Amino acid sequence: MSILQYHESNFNILCIELAGRDEQLASVIHDYGYPPMWVRPASFATLVLIILEQQVSLASAYAAFKKLKEKAGNITASRIMQLTDDELRSCYLSRQKMTYVRGLAQSVLAKELQLKILNTMDDESVRVQLKKHKGIGDWTADIYLIHALNRTDIFPIGDLALVKSLKELKQLPAHTDQRELLQIAELWRPYRTIATIILWHRYIQLRKMTVLY
Repeated sequence: MSILQYHESNFNILCIELAGRDEQLASVIHDYGYPPMWVRPASFATLVLIILEQQVSLASAYAAFKKLKEKAGNITASRIMQLTDDELRSCYLSRQKMTYVRGLAQSVLAKELQLKILNTMDDESVRVQLKKHKGIGDWTADIYLIHALNRTDIFPIGDLALVKSLKELKQLPAHTDQRELLQIAELWRPYRTIATIILWHRYIQLRKMTVLY
């Protein structure tokens, strides 16, 4: 089984490959330069951070993650299970996200989720394994595949910034449905992740956002 991944030695090459196929993606690189790779460790802590990022701003999620790291020392499954409700609340975790993070910690400690094994699985198998756990849906699995496992062909259609950036770049109506967006993304296979990162780069640069990673 061949698993396609991006890394420092091929990332810009893949950006150039996509720019050759899509003049609008080429214009993003021309205007803003190559995007950062935005990689994260393939770890429990990374999954926790992605859960914290669900349905909130990146700044809010990072503030919660930073506070959690200060409280726990290292964000590991065992340390999370040692924290009380009050301690987790002081790290800005909602009751729902407390449930998700604790459930994930329990799964890791019980070896029901073995993150190292995910490195050897194909994209869909990773998605299936992650989605067995409460609080992990398609978006969370896709973000882990992109940032932690560096897979090249992920298109997280549930990501609002990605969708908005794509509609803006292609000058599509706001009501354009997901099916049409997925059809556009088909042209970028097997490098839809790279296109996604370029679109995120455009979104961030246009809005002069600061991204803490």
